[in-house]
Order: sequence, then structure tokens, then C-alpha cells
Amino acid sequence: MTSLPDLSTPLPGTGLTPAGAPGTTAWRTMLALAVVLVLLMTTGWTAIRHTGQESGPRAAALADWRKGAVAGRPLPDPESGAGTVARFFHSLGTHQQRRLADRYPLVVGNLGGAPVRLRYRANHTALEQARDSERKRMTDRRLTDDGRETAAQRVHRFESLLRPGRQILAFDPTGEGRAAEVFGNLDAARRISVVVPGVDTNVLSFEKSRRPYAAPVGMAQSLQRQQRARAPQLPTATVAWADYTTPAGLGIDSASGRMAQAGAQRLERFVGALPGSARVALFCHSYGSVVCGIAARRLPARVTDIAVTGSPGMRADHVRDLDTSARVWAARDADDWIADVPHMEFGGLGHGADPVSRSFGSRRFSAARADGHTGYYAPGTDSVANFAAIGTGSYADVNCASADPDCTSGAPGRP
Repeated sequence: MTSLPDLSTPLPGTGLTPAGAPGTTAWRTMLALAVVLVLLMTTGWTAIRHTGQESGPRAAALADWRKGAVAGRPLPDPESGAGTVARFFHSLGTHQQRRLADRYPLVVGNLGGAPVRLRYRANHTALEQARDSERKRMTDRRLTDDGRETAAQRVHRFESLLRPGRQILAFDPTGEGRAAEVFGNLDAARRISVVVPGVDTNVLSFEKSRRPYAAPVGMAQSLQRQQRARAPQLPTATVAWADYTTPAGLGIDSASGRMAQAGAQRLERFVGALPGSARVALFCHSYGSVVCGIAARRLPARVTDIAVTGSPGMRADHVRDLDTSARVWAARDADDWIADVPHMEFGGLGHGADPVSRSFGSRRFSAARADGHTGYYAPGTDSVANFAAIGTGSYADVNCASADPDCTSGAPGRP
């Protein structure tokens, strides 16, 4: 991580020392300027990446889909909304549905409103095709050694995602790749939990053998296990949602809200397309909390809870600025380095107030026994136990932070 300025020395080019006036507007402004200068000097403006995906396998699949038809009928616009898509697929027979999934796997597999199990089938096909493509790249002498090694890593990841029983709800191999996986029965669930991860999340880091609870798959698996243990009679499902393009590393991209804005739009569409009428809780980690903060005001009323951990901010100064009816929860463990990041916004950089500060107004719960910035979902931690209580609606079982002993005030006692 880039080192922050020493507050006992003058800020670059100013001759001023901010440490003498902590808490003042001028001090906060100068500190923000110093952080901006450090980021620019170490990462440069070129760190801002263009993430449009106008080309690649999914773009090609969408172009083919728009020219396609079934039984003489045009296929629905992928942007037409989940309701329109659901009605279209409901009008088809099983054979017709499967034929579309097999012919356009990268479209059907990512199409909100399409039957969930049909999306699983389509993404299995898309993963097989992506694996075969990467196998060819492994021996392509036109690639660098690093390129062939990356191809081998992607083959390994795709083969893992193809294992029997895996429920891949979204998959796109374009660029660094995106994915989402379901644990539990999404169609039958009365409570759905969605894990929204932070920086450096892509198809290769979607799951990890070492430190599994630092990756979306391990995070969601851990939460789903905790929910089943807490409320075994309650149908639940948990989604590892890594279906947005995240910043790479800690630089201008992660300090700005540009990529979070795009992620928030994708999250809004995803939640709006979830099947059934189950209540939904979002569990947003690190930069994922920025995504959730931006999305909050446009999320449907079925989202009852938004819980953030290791948050650099939610692009808001107070919980009321999120303009949401959902309960907003926050936690940070004692040794999470995110506490040292300035919680402010200046010139488009920074993400606003600290969600665990008293002045922000969130419900603060305990993260005891969590280790560092990526340890919140490890079994045995207060944080994952509290996630499960929130996700199942067992609010009376939430262990509040010592600084907020009444964090469950006004929340229902049982699901």
C-alpha cells in the first residue's frame, strides 16, 4: 500500500504542517491534497483504466443474439429488464430454452430474468468453451511466457468452476473476468445474502486455496454455513457476487468512485432480477461497500439490510445520505489497516465518512476475533456470526460493538 504523508512534516509545496490543527476544515483539506499528491506521484493519472467491454467473447455473443430468433420470434433485448426476459422464457418450451442456452451461453448465462437453472446450464457451457480457448493459448508461441502462464491459471480456475454441483449464476471471461456463484437454492430461498467484494477481484481471485475466506467463494460459503447452522429450518441462499469490474490495487481507481458507479449499476440490476420475493441482505467488503453505498438509494425495498466491513466509506457523510429504508450495519476489526485511510472526499477522491464512526449513524456490530482486512468471514469470528444473524433476520442475536451496545434497537427479533 502507498504510504500516507507524515503529518509532522510540511505538506509538499505548501510549507504547512497539518498536525497542528487536527479536526479543522483546513487540516482535512490539506491532508486530502497531500493524499492526492502522493497517489498522483506514485500511480499517475494513467492508473485510471478504461473498462468498457466493447469487444471480446461476450460482446460477440450479444451481437449474434440481437440477430437471432426462436420459432420466428425475435429474441428480447438483454437490456429490456428482468420482467420482459422472464415472460419471454416462460413462453418457451423446455427444449427451446435449452437450445438458446446452448447456442448463446454467454448471453443466457448472464441474463437477469432467465430461469436460474437455465443460467447454470448456460454458464457451464460458457466455461467449457472458455477453458478450451485458454488451453490453446497455453501453447501459443506468439504469447509471452507470462501470457501462457496466465492462460494455464485460467484453465485451472475454469476447471474448478466446472466441478459438479457448482451453481454459476454469471460468467464473463472478457478481460480479467467476472463471475457469480450461488450457495443454496436461490429459487426456494426466503432470505438471500449477497457478498460484494472489493479491489483485485476477478475470475482468478474469485476463489483461493490458501486463505479461502479472503476470496468471494470462501466468504459466501462461510456465510451460508453459518446461516444454516443458525436457522436450519429457514430456506437461505448466498451469492458470491463478483460480477463487476474492480480496481486493480490501491491507486487512483480505488480512491475514486468511477468504477464503483459502474459496479453499483450492475448490482442494482442484479438484485432487481433475483427470483421470488425473498428478503435480501447485502454484505459489502472494502471497496464493495463503496459500490453498495452508491447503489443504496436505487435498490428495491426487498433489500432490508446493508452490512459493510473494512469500509473506506460509502460515498456519504451520514447514513441518511444513503436514502435507503434498509438497515445499515458496519464493523471493523482492531487491526484492519483501512482505519488509517483518510475517510473523506475531495476532488473526486476518497469515499466520505467512516461508516463505523459514531457520527455516521450506522448500527455497529462486533468483529471480535477477525484478523486484519480480509478476516471478517473466517469461521469463529464475531463478524461472520453477526452476518448470519443479519442474513437470517435474527437481529436479537447480533452481538453489538462495545461502542454501540444498542445496535439492534428497533430491529425485529426473529425472522
